[in-house]
Amino acid sequence: MITIRPARDGDLDGFLTLAAQVEHWFGPMVEEPGFHRAVEAHIRTGAALIAETTEPATPSAPVGGLLFGADPPTYHVHWFVTAAHCRGAGVGRRLMAEAMLRYVSGPGTVEVVTFGPDHPGAVESGARAFYEKLGFLPGEPTDPGPEGGSRQIYRLDVPVPVRPA
Repeated sequence: MITIRPARDGDLDGFLTLAAQVEHWFGPMVEEPGFHRAVEAHIRTGAALIAETTEPATPSAPVGGLLFGADPPTYHVHWFVTAAHCRGAGVGRRLMAEAMLRYVSGPGTVEVVTFGPDHPGAVESGARAFYEKLGFLPGEPTDPGPEGGSRQIYRLDVPVPVRPA
């Protein structure tokens, strides 16, 4: 079973475990103090979610993480990773749904920067297809990632409030 919860003090190592799986696409994170500070800041402000396994036979392990930002009416997915062995199993969809409920009041726009179409991670990670399945539309190219790969903004219009009134 997978649970989604707000990240808390002590979850940095879980985020670093996830980051280690994708550094070849995103560039260095695990040893970068700036990444550590960003994760800790999102945890402090309640803008970080973690997905973990809760199977009785296995210890709790992070299988997804998300850092979010809000400057209504624009909202930002700052960082989002699903563990390689869980991609395609609904973990990412559940993390995004929880983020939308917790952080987006609508109307507005949710933005995420993901791989450009020519980036090796675009297909291998499934990120672009994932966002498109959620209704995000590709926008303009943006600055390359720290590893030099192309990036593109994706946007999702949120026409009405997401939270119950």
